[in-house]
Formats: sequence, structure tokens, C-alpha cells
Amino acid sequence: MSRTHTVAESPLGDLILVAEDSTLSGVYFPGHWTSPDPATFGARTRRRLAQVEEQLREYFAGERTSFELQLRTIATATAFQRLVWDLLDRIPYGQTTTYGSLAAELGNPMLARKVGNAVAHNPLSVIVPCHRVVGSDGRLTGYAGGLQRKRFLLDLEALQQTVT
Repeated sequence: MSRTHTVAESPLGDLILVAEDSTLSGVYFPGHWTSPDPATFGARTRRRLAQVEEQLREYFAGERTSFELQLRTIATATAFQRLVWDLLDRIPYGQTTTYGSLAAELGNPMLARKVGNAVAHNPLSVIVPCHRVVGSDGRLTGYAGGLQRKRFLLDLEALQQTVT
């Protein structure tokens, strides 16, 4: 398995795109709270992940509401994390849910903190929409890329909902 990374520009600053054998496995912001050690990103390459970058550009331009990409989940992910990330991927564009609601979908509302931990470790920011999860009272709570970025993404999606 060959791991490489590249950097793509976005309205939120540079995004670090990590690929394993040309399949996207990570999207991280600089200063990402739960980013793995950058030494694990592999060599930086000038080779672009054209399809990923084009879909991100379309998303940020308000032209795309979902991603159609081949993704690879990190090998160290737990079964629970994978379940939570799958639920994240089902949250509709422009909508939000709560950690408690996700826990209830998993069959145990008491798992909200564990769900929050799994959400925080989502390796595919923006692509797998962890920014769509808010606190039980609707307030913005932790986002590995920072609350300003979370607000930007939610506002972007809300704006596009009102335009279409």
C-alpha cells in the first residue's frame, strides 16, 4: 500500500488530502485536533487528486450537495467508529442532527459521548459531513477543524438550501 498526500486550496484554508493507492483516506485542516501524525500521510506529491479536488471545488461553490468518491476508511478505525461515520454520511445536505440522536439510532441514547468521540475522529472532514452534528440544544459544539469552519460549512449549506 502506497500512501501519499497533497494540499488543496479551499475557502477554509488549505486541506491536506491523504490517499492510499490513489483512494482518498483523509481530509484534514491545518491544526486539525484529531489529525494523525503527519509522518503517516506519506510523501507529499505534486500529483493531484483531480476528482476529489473538483468535487470539493463544486461543493464550496454551492454546485454539489454530495460527494461521489471512492473512499478508504483508516485501518485502525473501530467497528463503532465505522458505524458512526456511516450515519454521518446519511445526514442530508443542509440539515443537522445531534450526538444524542445518532446514539439513539445506534440503539442506546447513553452513547452520545462515545458518538462524539467517533465524530471527532472522522478522517474525511467535509466529505463525510461531521460538521452537521450539533449539540442537543442546537449549539455548535466541537469540530476538529475548529468551530469557525463548522459554522462556515453549515452556513454554506443553509444558503444553498434557500437558493435552490
